Amino acid sequence: MAKSLPEYPLIDFEKLHSSQFPVMMKLIRRVYENSRFYRDKLDSAGIKPEEIQTLDDFAQIPFTVKQELREYPIEYLQTADEDEIVRIHSSSGTTGKPTIIPYTRNDVDAFTEMMARCLSYAGVTRKDRVQITPGYGLWTAGIGFQSGTEKIGAMAIPMGPGNTEKQIDMMLDLKSTVIIGTASYGLFLAEEITRRNLGDQISLRTGVFGSERWGEKMRQRISSILNIEIFDIYGLTEIYGPGIGIDCHHHCGIHYWSDYVYFEIIDPDTGEVLPVGEKGELVITTLTKEGMPLLRYRTRDITRILPYACSCGSPYPMIDRILGRSDEAFKVKGVLVFPGQIDAALKDTPGAGSEYQVILTRQEGRDCILLRVEGEPEADRGETAAACRQNIKRVIGILADVEVVPQRSLPRSEKKTKRIFDQRSM
Repeated sequence: MAKSLPEYPLIDFEKLHSSQFPVMMKLIRRVYENSRFYRDKLDSAGIKPEEIQTLDDFAQIPFTVKQELREYPIEYLQTADEDEIVRIHSSSGTTGKPTIIPYTRNDVDAFTEMMARCLSYAGVTRKDRVQITPGYGLWTAGIGFQSGTEKIGAMAIPMGPGNTEKQIDMMLDLKSTVIIGTASYGLFLAEEITRRNLGDQISLRTGVFGSERWGEKMRQRISSILNIEIFDIYGLTEIYGPGIGIDCHHHCGIHYWSDYVYFEIIDPDTGEVLPVGEKGELVITTLTKEGMPLLRYRTRDITRILPYACSCGSPYPMIDRILGRSDEAFKVKGVLVFPGQIDAALKDTPGAGSEYQVILTRQEGRDCILLRVEGEPEADRGETAAACRQNIKRVIGILADVEVVPQRSLPRSEKKTKRIFDQRSM
């Protein structure tokens, strides 16, 4: 959770935005001239680049949404000429048809720079050995982490996903000091290392996890098992990939690279731009991207821009850790619930672990919610369940049934863990 406001000076966002605005204007002119997609989009909205003189004017530009990137061919979307495209990446397609993203040489270099900056914020140096477990190929993560690692001068160990036996063998043989992956796989590896009594043989000191929203309870669990410091890296393929932001050693928010991206927070229902500090949906504009720049891209991620500066001294502003996605939220008993609120309740519940499942059913015409959560080995299950029910009521405002189950009894994943099971329409 973010620390209280009085501890930190406020950021001068007016000054920050005034430095970003000329770059934004250059971007708008460039996409209007070179992208048929954006020229048609702005023309349909009756907007000419020269008419955008203020941030209020900029907020009138229609949003870009993922469905558009799926529907149209790359030739219609891209801004750079064909002979300038040096690489293609694609989203995972877990929620539909994958989006294809073209990169120029400068885009690749910018991605590498941002990733190296993230790893530096996590304390990675040229003396580290970085074990990279995300996927390679069309997905951005594997090659992105490798290029950032190599730019720093650290040793990259490009393992890719899965094959836990080999992951642990290489971790021991090469004395890996940094592990990169999803938090779900980080927990899976940590528990396997514990099960095999290898904790005193590993050399890890740092973990960098992303690709899914995860909570403080999971951070604490992985950190305590492996005795490492863990960092939350943020990004999405449509923008560049993982690496457009990360938390620092203070862990009070995710620093984002405001020289590469412009962030807005909107009301996900009305599209209205919200003031700094208010929670809503994150909208991103790429400031320097060439292959396929995006204007006002709706991420569906729920967070807020933090109004204060971090005490680490970084010049880069922060957002809160992601609370969830607007399309992941579920409504139960008339209340809209985000997965991050479940994490917040668990964080304050003694005896509760990080792993949980939410099962939604309808009985006799009424919504029912069951939270199945792993308990710590020494915890009293009845007391843990009662405390969890109380915290859910406090954080979310609803009554839930809570079942505390033994540790490691819920499924583990080498990718992203599915936690919400809505059976009301079955």
